[in-house]
Amino acid sequence: MLNVMSDKSVRHAASMSLGSEGDASAAGGMRTASPVRLAGRLRRALPFLGPAMIAAVAYIDPGNFATNIEAGSRYGYTLLWVVLWANLMAMLIQTLSARLGLATGKNLAEVIRERFPRPVVWAFWVQAEIVAIATDLAEFLGAALAFNLLFGLSMLEGALLTGAITYAVLVMQRFGFRMMEMIIGAMILAVSAGFLLEIILSRPPVEPIIYGLLTPNFPDSHAIFLAAGILGATVMPHVIYLHSALSQNRIRVRDSGQRRRVMGYYRLDVIIGMALAGLINMAMLVLAAKVFHGNGETGVASITESYKLLSPLMGQDAASLIFGFTLLLAGLSSSIVGTLSGQVVMQGFVNFRIPMWLRRVITMAPAIAIILMELPEQQVLVASQVVLSFGIPFALVPLLMFTANRRLMGDLVNRHWVTAIGGLVAAIIILLNGYVLVGELM
Repeated sequence: MLNVMSDKSVRHAASMSLGSEGDASAAGGMRTASPVRLAGRLRRALPFLGPAMIAAVAYIDPGNFATNIEAGSRYGYTLLWVVLWANLMAMLIQTLSARLGLATGKNLAEVIRERFPRPVVWAFWVQAEIVAIATDLAEFLGAALAFNLLFGLSMLEGALLTGAITYAVLVMQRFGFRMMEMIIGAMILAVSAGFLLEIILSRPPVEPIIYGLLTPNFPDSHAIFLAAGILGATVMPHVIYLHSALSQNRIRVRDSGQRRRVMGYYRLDVIIGMALAGLINMAMLVLAAKVFHGNGETGVASITESYKLLSPLMGQDAASLIFGFTLLLAGLSSSIVGTLSGQVVMQGFVNFRIPMWLRRVITMAPAIAIILMELPEQQVLVASQVVLSFGIPFALVPLLMFTANRRLMGDLVNRHWVTAIGGLVAAIIILLNGYVLVGELM
């Protein structure tokens, strides 16, 4: 199982935070929102922050690069509203995942194993493993491609280097999962800083951005197809399983009051993590819209083309380098998270685990095979997103069923309106991903 369950430093800090907050509430003294009091609240929240940051990595993987770049280059700022709503959906889904882990002390895969018939559980496991491999394939290829673009390494050399680096980071779990959260969090912040610099350098207009965010619009049928791809690349089924594992038994609570307080912190964690991922995705699309669509380069749709054209079109030598390094960090961090998710899926569904190095080798194999066959990376990335469309309903529907079950969830059960909105979100995702699947097969 993940070492997140045994990180004593996190548990101790969280216990102190809960105790301090309880004492402060009991004291009933001055309640002014002074800077000191605000700093104290933020300090108490820190031990609970981290799981959503790990989950957020999947929302900025190379698959997102591909879909956002094509959306921006083809349609300008028109599909920004899709990115916004996709991330609002992600906030709801990841909150439900954290809620399940906290309420039951089990992750989603474990609850499925306990409550579904054995043949159904094995079917769930097989599809989840296929989805995990497809997800890691895109992330792995993205990092290898970044090494190729930045340093001139062959794709095979980049793939092997990616495997070595991600495994080295995964080994650091022995020092506590908090260390892993800090490493991945630093990577996400670096990606954020990179795209912030790109936006500053490109200086996009404000009015079209606001209009694109607030005005739902599909210029043509391909825009609907691409919107489905954006949603499919955003809502990753493997992180739904992982997030419930990251929140299960992370913090030991003594009563329902503490449980609800911890859930409040987890909700804040989700808002911060998903908002950051959403801003990065919007920045990708805005950058592509300003640089490619605004210059008539509406045919730009691949990561490689974007890397080569950014500097010439922007007139900034650093633009392509910044883009390449953000792709590298996104690919490495998402590949780490993909391997962790695979461990959770296997342990949860069939109560079996393999050494981390062996899972790393297994998930590397399809990427290396595709590299040796010299298949275009853009087609592989799109194909991997289509495979993901199969896995999303298998994670979302059970999650909604379980979190609406009062006997299972206790005082953390969903309110009826939350379940209703979750059902609507699931239906939209299923329909749009079905549209992607049908479009690819026809």
